[in-house]
Amino acid sequence: MKSLRSPADEAEARAVQDELRGRVVLDEPGPPPGAGLVTGVDVAYDDERDVVAAAAVVLDAATLAVVEEATAVGRVAFPYVPGLLAFRELPTVIAALESLSADPGLVVCDGYGLAHPRRFGLASHLGVVTGLTTIGVAKNPFTFTYAQPGQRRGSQSPLLAEDGEEVGRALRTQDGVKPVFVSVGHRVGLDNACAHTLRLASAFRLPESTRAADTLCRRALGEALGAGFGTST
Repeated sequence: MKSLRSPADEAEARAVQDELRGRVVLDEPGPPPGAGLVTGVDVAYDDERDVVAAAAVVLDAATLAVVEEATAVGRVAFPYVPGLLAFRELPTVIAALESLSADPGLVVCDGYGLAHPRRFGLASHLGVVTGLTTIGVAKNPFTFTYAQPGQRRGSQSPLLAEDGEEVGRALRTQDGVKPVFVSVGHRVGLDNACAHTLRLASAFRLPESTRAADTLCRRALGEALGAGFGTST
């Protein structure tokens, strides 16, 4: 995997996005749902100490059993800027992925891929710089609009930009529960991304990959802070 250099400022970060966006692969279907491995990644922050912890949790796609997990803790290297969160999160996420012995398979990010104002969210950025197959499953629609999907599990509706472009889907993963927002990251189609999300969200609104990674990164952050990481000496 490629190491990442933190941009000097917002202008440079946007220039990097512009350069990499053209490398997103949109014409591959991706792995079949329920086959191989699926890895959830997520991050937790302590903004007072500028510390970020990332987790990668590998699941068997058929059974959703945990196969392997890894964490990484680092310093936040880029300020909080809406639309540029990947530059804060990716170095530590990649460090966690590199700690795995298993091939991560499909990587599910707690965030966005094409459903991003610049069409290059965390899932797309991660996919391009690593070559991994990635999707984004977010808790809210960011700046985009959608019609409410049907109330039954599996119902979905287009997530739309102002110009009418479909950038993702609002997907109902549980009957009568608020939808999640699925978008393509890299090397996978949108229909397949939604099918993977449904299999992963078999019992709860969020995919099991995201739930496991969220729990693990929060624990890793707490342990790191308890051990004095981020404390000035």
